Amino acid sequence: MVTGAGEGPDADEVATTGAHPREPELVVLRPGQAPLGRYVKDVWRYRELTGVLARREIKLRYRQTVLGGAWVILQPLLSAGILSFVFGRVAHLPTDGVPSFLFTFAGFLCWSVFATSVTRSTSSLIGNASLISKIYFPRLLLPLSTAWAVVVDFVVVSVVLLVLLVVNGMGPDARILLVPVWVLLLLLVAQGLGTFFATLSVSYRDIPLIVPVAVQLALFASPVAYSASAVPARYADLYHLNPVAPLIGAFRWSVLGTPPPPGRFLALAAVEAVVVFLAGSAMLVRGEAKFADVV
Repeated sequence: MVTGAGEGPDADEVATTGAHPREPELVVLRPGQAPLGRYVKDVWRYRELTGVLARREIKLRYRQTVLGGAWVILQPLLSAGILSFVFGRVAHLPTDGVPSFLFTFAGFLCWSVFATSVTRSTSSLIGNASLISKIYFPRLLLPLSTAWAVVVDFVVVSVVLLVLLVVNGMGPDARILLVPVWVLLLLLVAQGLGTFFATLSVSYRDIPLIVPVAVQLALFASPVAYSASAVPARYADLYHLNPVAPLIGAFRWSVLGTPPPPGRFLALAAVEAVVVFLAGSAMLVRGEAKFADVV
């Protein structure tokens, strides 16, 4: 192998030590599904790419907007204000004794983790078609990279929530330490669904158009602006098949001290989160061999 200037060990050093210049690793790419062990190793090897993609998304999201990153805070504030007026002031739905706006803001903060992650990961493959068609890396990293930007938004808006809690004399207690658990489970559900839809969107470009509408409708099937106690008891089991519902309830319990969701529903949501994430990831891994030809 011929190396360029500055590449490889010095010739005198090689002659003295008997060492040989390191040959670059040869990776052969063949159509078809890679063995699971090799795929997991590749995901770990290319882990830094996830951070690069996440930073790019954060930088580009609000470029050329007048208010810039302020939208991270303004959007949930405006949405919570509208929802709390409609469901609290007009419909008079219960909020478990918490001020309507604060109750809705906490629910919408939790909901936005799910909704934003689903919609962004759904478009992650077709939005990076040039990368997919030119270089090799585990395609699973594309939807996973969207989660980091979602977490950054969540952390920023959580500061606003903490300020509102203090202003309302509802300082958090030790239960707030469980918030990362609920957020992680929400991300698992969202990433699983988003990865599933992203895989379908490579072949069916209607999917990125349908998903935002479906997510918007799902907001009303989740206790974002109302308490799950408003759901009639005969529908409670069916209602809590939606894993987002008990996770929002658990989040509110951690930050607002509202009644926690029943343990069986929370356990079911945790199982659903893991199953959905693994199923969505498996579907993408199985189908990624054809992405470069189709996307």
